[in-house]
Amino acid sequence: MITRGEMPQLRRVCVVAWGGAAVSWELTTPGRLAPSLATCVAFLLLATGCALHIRRGLLGELRRSQEIAGAAQRALLRPLPGRIDGLTSAAAQLSASRGAAVGGDLYEAVPTAYGVRVVIGDVRGHGLPALGAAAAVLGAFREAAYDEVTLGGVLRRMERALDRHLRDRARAEHPAACAGEPESPSAEEFVTVLLLQIAPDGTLLALNCGHPWPYLLNLSARPAFEDRVRAEPGFGKGRGGGGSAQRLIDVQALDGETLPPLGVVPVPAEAQPHPVGELRPGETLFLHTDGAEEARNAAGAFFPLRSVLAEAPVPRTPARLVAGVHAALLRHTGGRLADDVALLVLRNDRS
Repeated sequence: MITRGEMPQLRRVCVVAWGGAAVSWELTTPGRLAPSLATCVAFLLLATGCALHIRRGLLGELRRSQEIAGAAQRALLRPLPGRIDGLTSAAAQLSASRGAAVGGDLYEAVPTAYGVRVVIGDVRGHGLPALGAAAAVLGAFREAAYDEVTLGGVLRRMERALDRHLRDRARAEHPAACAGEPESPSAEEFVTVLLLQIAPDGTLLALNCGHPWPYLLNLSARPAFEDRVRAEPGFGKGRGGGGSAQRLIDVQALDGETLPPLGVVPVPAEAQPHPVGELRPGETLFLHTDGAEEARNAAGAFFPLRSVLAEAPVPRTPARLVAGVHAALLRHTGGRLADDVALLVLRNDRS
């Protein structure tokens, strides 16, 4: 049976085959060279018009498909607002699947009565096949973040949503082996997740399930290369002759207890968030998935994410920071990513 998507290709093949046969017959018929040439010219003009008409139709179908895919991708991984309860935010997603805007990475930040709650995660695998698990986990977070009093409750809701998704997928893929619960198998998939809660006073609570810890960026003003400044009196002076301190970026990785990824083992009933520091006014939190630090160049070297964060020019907004890391990643890998990458930046602009 011929599908709807195969019809344009079949039409092109028929037009080319019919045209080739007609031209061959006209040119090989003896004694009809001049009329045959005229007939061939007319036919070629007709074929060109048909080809242009088919091309316009294909371009229209492509545009409609891109619009539908873009709307679906934006619904799954919607853009973050520029401000979230006093925090300036920016985010970006790089998919390893060519032509896709989203993949197996997920992120979200929402203002709640308990503070700004943030999630970033990474589904096993990458690209479009991982979208189902990402949608299940992200949908559960968007609902539970407002309802659950603790991050532990949010995490358990996300775990249940992932478990339902995996069981439904397993039943669809192997219906003969899924007689009923709880004997029906689950698909082999897991998700690394980092849950953060940023209180109004900047206190950070975290629950980490196998995900890379974020970086805390603090812009400090202090003399750089102090020995060199003392040895070279003119170093660091402006036109007015006054000395100035070079502004440096202090990059620290948050750290704490780490649980196994969701889907590997059940979340412990006693799992509770623990404090991992503070996000003070002016400081920036940089969250990422493992596709960033594990990206390799042609020589096999890993992407130096921490160095890129420390050496980027200042001042910089979260949007500029995301764009700079994005560009550095593409330069490092030559535009060929082996895994999806998600970047999320939050800066505390509260007074």
